[in-house]
Amino acid sequence: MRLASLGVLATAILLVSSAQAADNAAVKEKAEMCAGCHGDNGISQTENIPSLAGQLDQYIQWQLVFFRAGARKNEQMQPIVEQLSNEDIRNLGAYFASLTPFKGGKDDNPDLSEKGKQAAAGRRCASCHGDTFAGTKAVARIAGQREEYLVKALHDYKSGQRSGGAQAAMADVAYPLSDEEITALAHYLAHL
Repeated sequence: MRLASLGVLATAILLVSSAQAADNAAVKEKAEMCAGCHGDNGISQTENIPSLAGQLDQYIQWQLVFFRAGARKNEQMQPIVEQLSNEDIRNLGAYFASLTPFKGGKDDNPDLSEKGKQAAAGRRCASCHGDTFAGTKAVARIAGQREEYLVKALHDYKSGQRSGGAQAAMADVAYPLSDEEITALAHYLAHL
């Protein structure tokens, strides 16, 4: 009896493992669609395209939902997200969150980073993005993100072009920023 129970348990474990392996393969296949722009292993090498590696699960899910619903607009993203099911979105969020995020490269302008650090403190960025700017729940990880993408995102929030999630809070923070502060803030965050 005990041996039969162990056999049933072992079979169940093998079936679950096989199903997980199939699910992992399906998720990786979906993630391959993202790699063309967002880079292998979620590290973007393309200007103005964010890295997704280490981005928070809930944040990725919400952004994909916003794109799919049309609340966020992007010509390249729309045809891709229209094909995603809710399960695909959940799986992609978990997949990219599990990848190792990019660690900011060597800071070639520490004075600019210091100004950015002051701007981050003055705008209370850590109150939403966390003390290490690694994000929390559905709030983006901004530490180590591509510098020019951060500049673009802040300008888009400032001008009201970016919508979908935290729009009011980010517009409130970005609107009073000068171009110099945006440049410094993006430089600081990108090199964390």
